[in-house]
Amino acid sequence: MAIKLTNVVKRYDTKLAVDNISLDIEEGEIFGLLGPNGAGKSTTIKMIMGLLKANSGEIKIKGLDVKADSIAARRLMGLVPQDLAIYENISARENVTFFGSLYGLKGSNLKKQVDEALEFTGLIDRQKDKPKKYSGGMKRRLNIACAIVHKPEIIIMDEPTVGIDPQSRNHILESVRELNRCGTTVIYTSHYMEEVEAICDRVGIVDHGKLIALGKKEELKKQLNKEERLVIEALDIRYNTIEQIKKLQGVANASVNENSIEIITKDAQLILQDVLFVLSKENAVVRSISLQQPDLESVFLSLTGRKLRD
Repeated sequence: MAIKLTNVVKRYDTKLAVDNISLDIEEGEIFGLLGPNGAGKSTTIKMIMGLLKANSGEIKIKGLDVKADSIAARRLMGLVPQDLAIYENISARENVTFFGSLYGLKGSNLKKQVDEALEFTGLIDRQKDKPKKYSGGMKRRLNIACAIVHKPEIIIMDEPTVGIDPQSRNHILESVRELNRCGTTVIYTSHYMEEVEAICDRVGIVDHGKLIALGKKEELKKQLNKEERLVIEALDIRYNTIEQIKKLQGVANASVNENSIEIITKDAQLILQDVLFVLSKENAVVRSISLQQPDLESVFLSLTGRKLRD
């Protein structure tokens, strides 16, 4: 077992940020940890890394207790934080060397592993440049190089592709796959559901501090097999229109994405006439209607009532 959480609780004064979470993450898997903003993901990650102490419960990293063996447990992990953790005014190589030394690497071994981390992230040819000269995608890759230089057995990637171009995003996703092929366990969080669909083996969904769903992607999708996803493209959609649709009998949930309304229901044919009546009354212009198979985004919407990027 790579990571084991047992009845973990974290409070901030009166706020319950993590509510009795138990979770096992297997060695060698890419595990997607998802949740709306404020759901408890970041707090959970910080506790796994030993950066925050749980109020109660137990966290073990490959059998090591995070409280009792914090230094040894932390050496097994690398963190790619959402906020860039690099120094802009020293070279890329100096950045990676610094982080490697924090993990006890020295001499020729440090040099070798810095070379390998820069090569792996495609930065070896720009190693002498300072990050302030880098593009956003290159800075993200440097962030990864700093996290993997000590060759951790577990990598935690918290929103590693925020604000970068598609080419850099693809490079990072392929890097995640390659790390995993080499045996690294990866915990991956993202607000881009297509990334999670592409690379993760299993998914855990957190909301209001609780783990509300856990399983392989296909297992979670099967939970919606008895539900349908009705997608209506329309113009002039108002907030009040969606609120009225949500109140219709037979509608499990509804959301709007630009000019598209997504409705989760057990019987699309049964509710369609009522939905169209609401749209007509609200002067929305319907362009198309389609029935789609459940995907991971549908599961997330059904469980949390929100889209991942809300």
